[in-house]
Amino acid sequence: MKIYAYLADGFETVEALGVIDILRRAKLDVVTVSVGTSKSVMTSHNIEVKADIMFDESDYTDGDMIFLPGGGNGTKNLLAHEGLKKVILDYYDRDKYIAAICAAPSILGHYGLLKGKKATCFPGFESELIGADYRGDGVVVDGKIITARGMGKTIDLGLKLLEILDGNETAVRIGNAIQYLV
Repeated sequence: MKIYAYLADGFETVEALGVIDILRRAKLDVVTVSVGTSKSVMTSHNIEVKADIMFDESDYTDGDMIFLPGGGNGTKNLLAHEGLKKVILDYYDRDKYIAAICAAPSILGHYGLLKGKKATCFPGFESELIGADYRGDGVVVDGKIITARGMGKTIDLGLKLLEILDGNETAVRIGNAIQYLV
């Protein structure tokens, strides 16, 4: 399984790195992608993170899932990236997994991908989930779209993605190993 995690300046630190950490603990192939001008990406709390690759270094057709972390400015920067928009729409059209947390589900709403789908987001972004059946749950799965409310639901999202991509046994094993399910 290959997951591409897109990072833009202003992304929410824990949402991105927590999910990536959980997926990598299960030995899934997670590639972090900078959509900015450098592999160094600054989080919303001024922590510099080095992405694995720059956006222009792949065509992303070999992935099984894309992951969009939130953060107000990070979400705005992801939404403004035309190349990423094409990747998101391609994944949707090819019925591949798309996961987003916090403010990032609003990107999917702006692209019209949530019409008739259950979704959640950080409180205050509900109106940007255009056409969605908004749910206040921590993590919502509707087909190949997985959304989560925010930083406090990071581990829940990471484990749900593990369950989807590698089975419940893996999710439980990692959940226990990080002392979350025990």
